[in-house]
Amino acid sequence: MTHRQAFPSRLAFGAIAIAALLAGPASAQSLKELYEAARAYDATYLAARAQAQSAEFRAAQSEALARPVANATAAATLAQSDPPTGGSVTSRTAQAALSGRYPLINRANDVTIEQARRALVAASAELEAAEQDLIVRVAQAYFDVLGAQDTLANTRANKAAITEQLASARRNFEVGTATITDTREAQARFDLATAQEIAADNDLRAKRIALDQLVGRTGVVPRPLATPVTLPPVLPAAVDEWVESADRQHPTVRRAQVAAEVARLETDKARAAEKPTLDAVGSLSLGDSRGSAFSSFARGTTTTGSVGVQLTWPLYTGGATQNRIRETLALQDKAGNDLQAARRGVAQGTRVAFFGVQSGQARVKALEAAEASSKLALEATQLGFRVGVRVNLDVLNAQRDLFATQRDLALARYEVIVGQLRLRQASGQLGAGDVEAADRLLAR
Repeated sequence: MTHRQAFPSRLAFGAIAIAALLAGPASAQSLKELYEAARAYDATYLAARAQAQSAEFRAAQSEALARPVANATAAATLAQSDPPTGGSVTSRTAQAALSGRYPLINRANDVTIEQARRALVAASAELEAAEQDLIVRVAQAYFDVLGAQDTLANTRANKAAITEQLASARRNFEVGTATITDTREAQARFDLATAQEIAADNDLRAKRIALDQLVGRTGVVPRPLATPVTLPPVLPAAVDEWVESADRQHPTVRRAQVAAEVARLETDKARAAEKPTLDAVGSLSLGDSRGSAFSSFARGTTTTGSVGVQLTWPLYTGGATQNRIRETLALQDKAGNDLQAARRGVAQGTRVAFFGVQSGQARVKALEAAEASSKLALEATQLGFRVGVRVNLDVLNAQRDLFATQRDLALARYEVIVGQLRLRQASGQLGAGDVEAADRLLAR
Protein backbone atom coordinates (compact mmCIF):
# COMPACT_ATOMS: atom_id res chain seq x y z
CA MET A 1 0.00 0.00 0.00
CA THR A 2 1.40 3.40 -0.96
CA HIS A 3 1.41 6.47 1.21
CA ARG A 4 -1.19 7.99 -1.10
CA GLN A 5 -3.53 5.10 -0.39
CA ALA A 6 -2.98 5.46 3.39
CA PHE A 7 -4.20 9.08 3.30
CA PRO A 8 -6.80 9.44 6.13
CA SER A 9 -10.10 11.25 5.94
CA ARG A 10 -9.82 14.89 7.09
CA LEU A 11 -13.53 15.55 7.24
CA ALA A 12 -14.25 13.47 10.32
CA PHE A 13 -11.17 14.85 12.06
CA GLY A 14 -12.21 18.44 11.39
CA ALA A 15 -15.74 17.85 12.66
CA ILE A 16 -14.41 16.27 15.86
CA ALA A 17 -12.01 19.16 16.44
CA ILE A 18 -14.74 21.77 16.01
CA ALA A 19 -17.14 19.90 18.26
CA ALA A 20 -14.50 19.52 20.96
CA LEU A 21 -13.72 23.24 21.02
CA LEU A 22 -17.34 24.36 20.93
CA ALA A 23 -18.47 22.05 23.71
CA GLY A 24 -18.81 24.54 26.53
CA PRO A 25 -18.53 23.71 30.21
CA ALA A 26 -21.52 23.12 32.42
CA SER A 27 -21.10 26.65 33.83
CA ALA A 28 -21.71 28.36 30.48
CA GLN A 29 -24.02 31.38 30.74
CA SER A 30 -27.20 31.87 28.76
CA LEU A 31 -28.01 35.03 26.82
CA LYS A 32 -30.85 35.87 29.21
CA GLU A 33 -28.59 35.54 32.24
CA LEU A 34 -25.99 37.87 30.79
CA TYR A 35 -28.64 40.37 29.72
CA GLU A 36 -29.92 40.58 33.29
CA ALA A 37 -26.35 41.03 34.50
CA ALA A 38 -25.81 43.86 32.00
CA ARG A 39 -28.99 45.63 33.16
CA ALA A 40 -27.46 45.91 36.61
CA TYR A 41 -23.97 46.88 35.42
CA ASP A 42 -23.91 48.74 32.12
CA ALA A 43 -23.26 52.41 32.81
CA THR A 44 -24.99 53.65 29.66
CA TYR A 45 -28.24 51.89 30.53
CA LEU A 46 -28.08 52.86 34.21
CA ALA A 47 -27.57 56.51 33.21
CA ALA A 48 -30.66 56.34 30.97
CA ARG A 49 -32.67 54.80 33.80
CA ALA A 50 -31.59 57.52 36.22
CA GLN A 51 -32.52 60.14 33.63
CA ALA A 52 -35.99 58.63 33.31
CA GLN A 53 -36.41 58.63 37.08
CA SER A 54 -35.45 62.30 37.27
CA ALA A 55 -38.20 63.10 34.75
CA GLU A 56 -40.80 61.87 37.23
CA PHE A 57 -39.65 64.37 39.84
CA ARG A 58 -39.45 67.12 37.24
CA ALA A 59 -43.08 66.47 36.31
CA ALA A 60 -44.06 66.52 39.99
CA GLN A 61 -42.41 69.92 40.33
CA SER A 62 -44.62 71.35 37.61
CA GLU A 63 -47.76 70.09 39.34
CA ALA A 64 -46.97 72.51 42.17
CA LEU A 65 -47.86 75.41 39.87
CA ALA A 66 -51.56 74.58 40.31
CA ARG A 67 -51.36 74.36 44.11
CA PRO A 68 -51.41 77.07 46.77
CA VAL A 69 -48.17 78.59 47.98
CA ALA A 70 -47.61 79.87 51.55
CA ASN A 71 -44.70 81.89 52.91
CA ALA A 72 -43.75 82.89 56.43
CA THR A 73 -41.51 85.86 57.24
CA ALA A 74 -40.20 87.29 60.50
CA ALA A 75 -38.05 90.28 61.43
CA ALA A 76 -36.79 91.97 64.59
CA THR A 77 -34.98 95.29 64.97
CA LEU A 78 -33.33 97.20 67.78
CA ALA A 79 -32.58 100.90 67.30
CA GLN A 80 -30.90 103.38 69.66
CA SER A 81 -30.19 107.06 69.06
CA ASP A 82 -28.90 110.06 71.02
CA PRO A 83 -30.88 113.19 70.02
CA PRO A 84 -29.46 116.72 70.50
CA THR A 85 -31.96 117.38 73.27
CA GLY A 86 -30.17 114.83 75.40
CA GLY A 87 -31.06 111.44 76.69
CA SER A 88 -31.21 108.15 74.81
CA VAL A 89 -34.02 106.84 72.61
CA THR A 90 -34.41 103.11 72.24
CA SER A 91 -36.95 101.23 70.12
CA ARG A 92 -37.63 97.56 69.60
CA THR A 93 -39.86 96.10 66.92
CA ALA A 94 -40.79 92.54 66.02
CA GLN A 95 -42.85 91.47 63.04
CA ALA A 96 -44.15 88.12 61.75
CA ALA A 97 -46.23 87.56 58.65
CA LEU A 98 -47.91 84.68 56.87
CA SER A 99 -48.93 85.10 53.22
CA GLY A 100 -50.47 82.76 50.67
CA ARG A 101 -51.43 82.68 47.03
CA TYR A 102 -53.63 80.27 45.11
CA PRO A 103 -53.81 80.48 41.30
CA LEU A 104 -57.40 80.52 40.10
CA ILE A 105 -56.84 81.28 36.41
CA ASN A 106 -53.38 80.93 34.86
CA ARG A 107 -53.24 79.45 31.39
CA ALA A 108 -49.44 79.57 31.24
CA ASN A 109 -49.18 77.37 34.32
CA ASP A 110 -51.67 74.90 32.87
CA VAL A 111 -49.61 74.60 29.71
CA THR A 112 -46.38 74.15 31.66
CA ILE A 113 -47.93 71.29 33.62
CA GLU A 114 -49.10 69.63 30.41
CA GLN A 115 -45.64 70.00 28.88
CA ALA A 116 -44.10 68.30 31.90
CA ARG A 117 -46.49 65.39 31.50
CA ARG A 118 -45.52 65.06 27.86
CA ALA A 119 -41.86 65.15 28.84
CA LEU A 120 -42.51 62.19 31.14
CA VAL A 121 -43.77 60.22 28.14
CA ALA A 122 -40.64 61.17 26.20
CA ALA A 123 -38.44 60.04 29.10
CA SER A 124 -40.22 56.69 29.11
CA ALA A 125 -39.51 56.33 25.39
CA GLU A 126 -35.85 57.22 26.00
CA LEU A 127 -35.57 54.47 28.61
CA GLU A 128 -37.24 51.97 26.31
CA ALA A 129 -34.77 52.85 23.55
CA ALA A 130 -31.89 52.36 26.00
CA GLU A 131 -33.24 48.93 26.98
CA GLN A 132 -33.54 47.89 23.35
CA ASP A 133 -30.04 49.13 22.63
CA LEU A 134 -28.72 47.12 25.59
CA ILE A 135 -30.38 43.95 24.30
CA VAL A 136 -28.77 44.35 20.90
CA ARG A 137 -25.36 45.18 22.37
CA VAL A 138 -25.41 42.15 24.66
CA ALA A 139 -26.61 39.84 21.88
CA GLN A 140 -24.01 41.19 19.46
CA ALA A 141 -21.20 40.71 21.98
CA TYR A 142 -22.51 37.25 22.92
CA PHE A 143 -22.64 35.96 19.36
CA ASP A 144 -19.39 37.71 18.48
CA VAL A 145 -17.70 35.46 21.03
CA LEU A 146 -19.42 32.39 19.61
CA GLY A 147 -18.40 33.43 16.11
CA ALA A 148 -14.80 33.96 17.19
CA GLN A 149 -14.82 30.55 18.88
CA ASP A 150 -16.10 28.93 15.70
CA THR A 151 -13.50 30.71 13.62
CA LEU A 152 -10.69 29.59 15.93
CA ALA A 153 -11.97 26.01 16.02
CA ASN A 154 -12.30 25.99 12.25
CA THR A 155 -8.80 27.41 11.84
CA ARG A 156 -7.32 24.78 14.14
CA ALA A 157 -9.15 21.97 12.39
CA ASN A 158 -7.90 23.25 9.05
CA LYS A 159 -4.38 23.47 10.42
CA ALA A 160 -4.59 19.88 11.73
CA ALA A 161 -5.73 18.64 8.33
CA ILE A 162 -2.93 20.55 6.61
CA THR A 163 -0.46 19.06 9.10
CA GLU A 164 -1.46 15.57 8.06
CA GLN A 165 -1.31 16.53 4.41
CA LEU A 166 2.18 17.99 4.95
CA ALA A 167 3.35 14.81 6.65
CA SER A 168 1.91 12.72 3.83
CA ALA A 169 3.63 14.88 1.22
CA ARG A 170 6.96 14.51 2.99
CA ARG A 171 6.60 10.72 3.20
CA ASN A 172 5.67 10.49 -0.46
CA PHE A 173 8.65 12.65 -1.41
CA GLU A 174 10.99 10.48 0.63
CA VAL A 175 9.86 7.30 -1.10
CA GLY A 176 9.90 9.00 -4.49
CA THR A 177 6.16 8.96 -5.26
CA ALA A 178 5.79 12.77 -5.13
CA THR A 179 7.80 15.86 -6.00
CA ILE A 180 9.17 18.49 -3.67
CA THR A 181 6.46 20.81 -4.99
CA ASP A 182 3.79 19.00 -2.96
CA THR A 183 5.80 19.42 0.22
CA ARG A 184 6.42 23.11 -0.37
CA GLU A 185 2.78 23.76 -1.18
CA ALA A 186 1.67 22.00 2.01
CA GLN A 187 4.31 23.85 4.03
CA ALA A 188 3.10 27.20 2.67
CA ARG A 189 -0.49 26.35 3.60
CA PHE A 190 0.64 25.24 7.07
CA ASP A 191 2.48 28.52 7.68
CA LEU A 192 -0.57 30.48 6.55
CA ALA A 193 -2.85 28.41 8.79
CA THR A 194 -0.53 29.11 11.74
CA ALA A 195 -0.79 32.85 11.15
CA GLN A 196 -4.56 32.57 10.82
CA GLU A 197 -4.74 30.64 14.09
CA ILE A 198 -2.81 33.35 15.93
CA ALA A 199 -5.09 36.06 14.54
CA ALA A 200 -8.23 34.05 15.38
CA ASP A 201 -7.03 33.41 18.93
CA ASN A 202 -6.32 37.11 19.48
CA ASP A 203 -9.71 38.05 18.04
CA LEU A 204 -11.43 35.64 20.43
CA ARG A 205 -9.61 37.17 23.38
CA ALA A 206 -10.72 40.66 22.34
CA LYS A 207 -14.34 39.54 21.89
CA ARG A 208 -14.36 37.89 25.31
CA ILE A 209 -12.96 41.01 26.96
CA ALA A 210 -15.70 43.09 25.32
CA LEU A 211 -18.43 40.73 26.56
CA ASP A 212 -16.95 40.62 30.08
CA GLN A 213 -16.80 44.41 30.18
CA LEU A 214 -20.41 44.72 29.06
CA VAL A 215 -21.90 42.37 31.65
CA GLY A 216 -19.51 43.08 34.51
CA ARG A 217 -18.14 39.56 34.84
CA THR A 218 -14.90 37.77 34.05
CA GLY A 219 -14.41 34.53 32.17
CA VAL A 220 -17.86 34.55 30.59
CA VAL A 221 -18.53 31.44 28.50
CA PRO A 222 -21.52 31.68 26.13
CA ARG A 223 -23.58 28.64 25.25
CA PRO A 224 -23.30 27.46 21.63
CA LEU A 225 -26.28 27.02 19.34
CA ALA A 226 -28.28 23.86 19.82
CA THR A 227 -27.88 21.32 17.05
CA PRO A 228 -29.39 20.83 14.60
CA VAL A 229 -29.60 24.57 14.09
CA THR A 230 -33.06 25.79 13.15
CA LEU A 231 -33.45 29.52 12.68
CA PRO A 232 -36.95 30.97 13.21
CA PRO A 233 -38.66 32.60 10.21
CA VAL A 234 -39.38 36.32 9.99
CA LEU A 235 -42.97 36.95 11.05
CA PRO A 236 -44.89 38.82 9.81
CA ALA A 237 -43.54 38.09 6.35
CA ALA A 238 -44.59 41.45 4.83
CA VAL A 239 -42.27 44.40 5.29
CA ASP A 240 -45.15 46.90 5.32
CA GLU A 241 -46.48 45.40 8.55
CA TRP A 242 -43.11 45.96 10.19
CA VAL A 243 -43.04 49.55 8.94
CA GLU A 244 -46.55 50.24 10.26
CA SER A 245 -45.57 48.88 13.66
CA ALA A 246 -42.46 51.05 13.69
CA ASP A 247 -44.52 54.17 12.89
CA ARG A 248 -46.84 53.42 15.82
CA GLN A 249 -44.47 52.45 18.59
CA HIS A 250 -40.83 53.12 17.79
CA PRO A 251 -39.27 55.18 20.62
CA THR A 252 -37.72 57.63 18.17
CA VAL A 253 -41.12 58.37 16.60
CA ARG A 254 -42.76 58.66 19.98
CA ARG A 255 -40.12 61.11 21.18
CA ALA A 256 -40.56 63.17 18.03
CA GLN A 257 -44.35 63.15 18.53
CA VAL A 258 -43.93 64.37 22.09
CA ALA A 259 -41.53 67.07 20.91
CA ALA A 260 -44.12 68.26 18.38
CA GLU A 261 -46.81 68.34 21.07
CA VAL A 262 -44.53 70.24 23.45
CA ALA A 263 -43.75 72.77 20.70
CA ARG A 264 -47.48 73.30 20.10
CA LEU A 265 -48.02 73.78 23.82
CA GLU A 266 -45.15 76.25 23.89
CA THR A 267 -47.06 78.36 21.38
CA ASP A 268 -50.13 78.18 23.64
CA LYS A 269 -47.96 79.30 26.55
CA ALA A 270 -46.64 82.25 24.57
CA ARG A 271 -50.18 83.31 23.69
CA ALA A 272 -51.22 82.89 27.32
CA ALA A 273 -48.81 85.69 28.21
CA GLU A 274 -51.35 88.10 26.70
CA LYS A 275 -54.16 86.85 28.90
CA PRO A 276 -55.02 87.89 32.46
CA THR A 277 -54.27 85.79 35.51
CA LEU A 278 -56.39 85.62 38.65
CA ASP A 279 -55.04 84.60 42.05
CA ALA A 280 -56.58 84.31 45.49
CA VAL A 281 -54.30 86.02 47.98
CA GLY A 282 -54.30 86.29 51.74
CA SER A 283 -51.99 87.49 54.48
CA LEU A 284 -51.79 87.65 58.23
CA SER A 285 -49.21 89.81 60.02
CA LEU A 286 -48.35 90.36 63.67
CA GLY A 287 -46.24 93.32 64.88
CA ASP A 288 -44.94 94.34 68.29
CA SER A 289 -43.43 97.81 69.01
CA ARG A 290 -41.72 98.71 72.27
CA GLY A 291 -39.46 101.54 73.42
CA SER A 292 -39.22 105.18 74.30
CA ALA A 293 -39.41 106.24 70.65
CA PHE A 294 -43.06 105.33 70.35
CA SER A 295 -46.04 107.16 71.61
CA SER A 296 -48.44 105.43 73.90
CA PHE A 297 -50.82 104.92 71.02
CA ALA A 298 -48.21 103.09 68.91
CA ARG A 299 -46.94 100.78 71.60
CA GLY A 300 -48.04 97.18 71.92
CA THR A 301 -49.08 94.46 69.52
CA THR A 302 -50.96 94.88 66.25
CA THR A 303 -52.54 92.17 64.14
CA THR A 304 -53.50 92.66 60.51
CA GLY A 305 -55.21 90.16 58.19
CA SER A 306 -56.40 90.38 54.60
CA VAL A 307 -57.91 88.12 51.97
CA GLY A 308 -58.90 88.84 48.39
CA VAL A 309 -58.29 88.21 44.72
CA GLN A 310 -55.64 89.70 42.50
CA LEU A 311 -56.06 90.24 38.77
CA THR A 312 -53.03 90.76 36.56
CA TRP A 313 -53.51 91.72 32.93
CA PRO A 314 -50.44 92.53 30.80
CA LEU A 315 -51.32 95.47 28.58
CA TYR A 316 -48.05 96.19 26.82
CA THR A 317 -44.78 94.22 26.78
CA GLY A 318 -42.82 96.16 24.19
CA GLY A 319 -43.44 93.55 21.49
CA ALA A 320 -41.83 90.73 23.45
CA THR A 321 -44.97 88.61 23.61
CA GLN A 322 -45.77 88.93 19.90
CA ASN A 323 -42.25 88.01 18.87
CA ARG A 324 -42.24 85.12 21.30
CA ILE A 325 -45.39 83.80 19.62
CA ARG A 326 -43.76 84.06 16.19
CA GLU A 327 -40.67 82.25 17.49
CA THR A 328 -42.71 79.36 18.91
CA LEU A 329 -44.68 79.04 15.68
CA ALA A 330 -41.42 78.62 13.78
CA LEU A 331 -40.20 76.08 16.33
CA GLN A 332 -43.52 74.26 16.06
CA ASP A 333 -42.99 73.98 12.32
CA LYS A 334 -39.48 72.65 12.95
CA ALA A 335 -40.79 70.02 15.38
CA GLY A 336 -43.33 68.88 12.79
CA ASN A 337 -40.62 68.45 10.18
CA ASP A 338 -38.45 66.61 12.73
CA LEU A 339 -41.35 64.22 13.31
CA GLN A 340 -41.65 63.54 9.58
CA ALA A 341 -37.90 62.97 9.34
CA ALA A 342 -38.03 60.57 12.29
CA ARG A 343 -40.85 58.59 10.71
CA ARG A 344 -39.07 58.37 7.38
CA GLY A 345 -35.78 57.39 9.00
CA VAL A 346 -37.43 54.68 11.09
CA ALA A 347 -39.30 53.35 8.07
CA GLN A 348 -36.08 53.21 6.06
CA GLY A 349 -34.20 51.50 8.88
CA THR A 350 -36.97 48.95 9.31
CA ARG A 351 -36.99 48.09 5.62
CA VAL A 352 -33.20 47.75 5.54
CA ALA A 353 -33.26 45.51 8.63
CA PHE A 354 -36.08 43.36 7.20
CA PHE A 355 -34.41 42.74 3.87
CA GLY A 356 -31.10 42.21 5.65
CA VAL A 357 -32.60 39.35 7.67
CA GLN A 358 -34.22 37.87 4.58
CA SER A 359 -30.92 38.04 2.73
CA GLY A 360 -29.15 36.50 5.69
CA GLN A 361 -31.55 33.59 5.84
CA ALA A 362 -31.13 32.96 2.13
CA ARG A 363 -27.36 33.08 2.58
CA VAL A 364 -27.55 30.54 5.40
CA LYS A 365 -29.47 28.14 3.17
CA ALA A 366 -26.98 28.64 0.35
CA LEU A 367 -24.05 28.02 2.69
CA GLU A 368 -25.70 24.90 4.07
CA ALA A 369 -25.95 23.59 0.52
CA ALA A 370 -22.38 24.70 -0.16
CA GLU A 371 -21.18 22.86 2.95
CA ALA A 372 -22.76 19.62 1.78
CA SER A 373 -21.28 20.09 -1.69
CA SER A 374 -17.85 20.93 -0.26
CA LYS A 375 -17.85 17.77 1.83
CA LEU A 376 -18.63 15.68 -1.24
CA ALA A 377 -16.00 17.54 -3.25
CA LEU A 378 -13.37 16.91 -0.55
CA GLU A 379 -14.20 13.22 -0.39
CA ALA A 380 -13.98 12.95 -4.18
CA THR A 381 -10.66 14.84 -4.22
CA GLN A 382 -9.24 12.61 -1.50
CA LEU A 383 -10.28 9.55 -3.47
CA GLY A 384 -8.71 10.97 -6.61
CA PHE A 385 -5.52 11.66 -4.64
CA ARG A 386 -5.39 8.06 -3.48
CA VAL A 387 -5.71 6.68 -7.00
CA GLY A 388 -3.28 9.21 -8.41
CA VAL A 389 -5.55 11.40 -10.54
CA ARG A 390 -5.42 14.36 -8.15
CA VAL A 391 -2.38 16.09 -6.65
CA ASN A 392 -1.65 17.37 -3.17
CA LEU A 393 -2.67 20.95 -4.04
CA ASP A 394 -6.14 19.76 -5.05
CA VAL A 395 -6.68 18.25 -1.61
CA LEU A 396 -5.42 21.39 0.12
CA ASN A 397 -7.77 23.55 -1.92
CA ALA A 398 -10.74 21.29 -1.19
CA GLN A 399 -9.96 21.37 2.52
CA ARG A 400 -9.64 25.14 2.47
CA ASP A 401 -12.99 25.54 0.69
CA LEU A 402 -14.79 23.27 3.13
CA PHE A 403 -13.46 24.92 6.28
CA ALA A 404 -14.07 28.40 4.88
CA THR A 405 -17.66 27.44 4.08
CA GLN A 406 -18.21 26.03 7.57
CA ARG A 407 -16.79 29.20 9.11
CA ASP A 408 -18.97 31.44 6.94
CA LEU A 409 -22.04 29.34 7.72
CA ALA A 410 -21.55 29.65 11.48
CA LEU A 411 -21.04 33.41 11.23
CA ALA A 412 -24.05 33.79 8.92
CA ARG A 413 -26.29 32.04 11.44
CA TYR A 414 -25.21 34.39 14.20
CA GLU A 415 -25.75 37.37 11.93
CA VAL A 416 -29.31 36.23 11.24
CA ILE A 417 -30.11 35.87 14.95
CA VAL A 418 -28.71 39.31 15.79
CA GLY A 419 -30.33 40.69 12.62
CA GLN A 420 -33.74 39.54 13.80
CA LEU A 421 -33.21 41.35 17.08
CA ARG A 422 -32.14 44.46 15.18
CA LEU A 423 -35.25 44.18 13.03
CA ARG A 424 -37.46 44.15 16.09
CA GLN A 425 -35.48 47.08 17.45
CA ALA A 426 -35.91 48.96 14.18
CA SER A 427 -39.67 48.43 14.37
CA GLY A 428 -39.86 49.34 18.06
CA GLN A 429 -40.96 45.87 19.19
CA LEU A 430 -37.80 44.56 20.86
CA GLY A 431 -38.24 43.45 24.47
CA ALA A 432 -37.19 40.94 27.08
CA GLY A 433 -39.36 38.29 25.43
CA ASP A 434 -37.12 38.42 22.37
CA VAL A 435 -34.11 37.69 24.55
CA GLU A 436 -35.85 34.57 25.81
CA ALA A 437 -36.72 33.55 22.24
CA ALA A 438 -33.08 33.88 21.16
CA ASP A 439 -31.99 32.07 24.32
CA ARG A 440 -34.09 29.04 23.34
CA LEU A 441 -31.86 28.57 20.28
CA LEU A 442 -28.87 27.85 22.53
CA ALA A 443 -27.75 24.50 23.86
CA ARG A 444 -28.81 23.55 27.40
